Amino acid sequence: MATKTITRIEVLKKSLAEDPNDSFSRYALALEYDSAGETQLAIATLLELIERNAKYIPAYHQLGKIYSRQNQSQEAKTIYRRGIETATSPDDFHERKEMEEELEELEDEW
Repeated sequence: MATKTITRIEVLKKSLAEDPNDSFSRYALALEYDSAGETQLAIATLLELIERNAKYIPAYHQLGKIYSRQNQSQEAKTIYRRGIETATSPDDFHERKEMEEELEELEDEW
């Protein structure tokens, strides 16, 4: 009898089915999609996360990185700016600083 291996994606989808507002599970699902080469699903999942929870700062940072990797500089700059504007809590300092640095690098490109 063959046993089915449950993937992390399946586990995270199940978790989100039980609690659609679980920001961490949605973020983790996006990371899994990205790792699996499902870039468009990762982008869509991060955009949905930001729509559901605009204060979830890591989503902006990760989405900006994906856009940058995909040579979508304008989208990356836009999402980094939104993330920087949203990152007002002292807990967000590190993430905000990284986004500022990555935005600066993109703006220095030709």
